[in-house]
Amino acid sequence: MICDSFADAIAALPPQVPVLGLDLGTKTIGVAVSDITRQIATPIATIARKKFTEDARLLLALAQERKVGLIVLGLPLNMDGSEGPRVQSTRAFARNLEKLTPIPITYWDERLSTAAVERMLIGADASRARRAEVVDKLAAAYILQAALDTIKRAG
Repeated sequence: MICDSFADAIAALPPQVPVLGLDLGTKTIGVAVSDITRQIATPIATIARKKFTEDARLLLALAQERKVGLIVLGLPLNMDGSEGPRVQSTRAFARNLEKLTPIPITYWDERLSTAAVERMLIGADASRARRAEVVDKLAAAYILQAALDTIKRAG
């Protein structure tokens, strides 16, 4: 089930269940997971994209292993809030994933998440190679942490 409303997705989420965050890129998928109290997002993997079926199999195995109750998919809106080709691709990915799992899927505005993570890594003096290695899963954690912070504020 795809929940276009983040508030509705959170309202349906059982207590003490982690949330999975995804940063969907054209070449990789960054993956992060929350703790059961949904306070902290932790980066756990970067999946090199192959075919949808293989990508989905790996993602759903991680979701099952972590017993997640919700998948938060970063939505790459344009800076003016409009939807471009990357948003259409992300929504198509969600529709295809929805057919394979009962875990609800929702979206989170990810504008500038990768740029923010890049700046943080540069500030930490991470080498270009190290940044390339971790940026996607850190961007997933950044997206998920923003969503978790909104859950906390909503009470």
